[in-house]
Amino acid sequence: MKIYDGRKIIPGILIAAVIFSFPFWLNFGKAAVPPKPKLPKEVKNCVEPTPFMRTSHMELLNKWRNLVVRENFRIFAAPDGKDYAMSLQNGCLKCHASKAEFCDQCHKYLDVKPYCWDCHLAPKENK
Repeated sequence: MKIYDGRKIIPGILIAAVIFSFPFWLNFGKAAVPPKPKLPKEVKNCVEPTPFMRTSHMELLNKWRNLVVRENFRIFAAPDGKDYAMSLQNGCLKCHASKAEFCDQCHKYLDVKPYCWDCHLAPKENK
């Protein structure tokens, strides 16, 4: 009885490698197009610089939630010197009014499911 039979093991390993790498070969060179969310024209700046908001807006919203709910602190002093309401609906959504054209594009692209709408009412979209 042979324990090692190369005529069966090596082709088996090659077939397994092809099967497991198939998704990579199928999508090779097909990068998804990054989203271009619609920004309001009248607004030049957000509460923080754009690079920060792209990467860390959820951390900022969590921090705001804790300050508002636990400490009743409701005004955010932005680096540009302006004061903003620490509120998703009365702050962020005043400028970024369309959830579908702004929030949903990036969240779908990154396949993230934010839990904002577990507590907040999703804004009604204009048709």
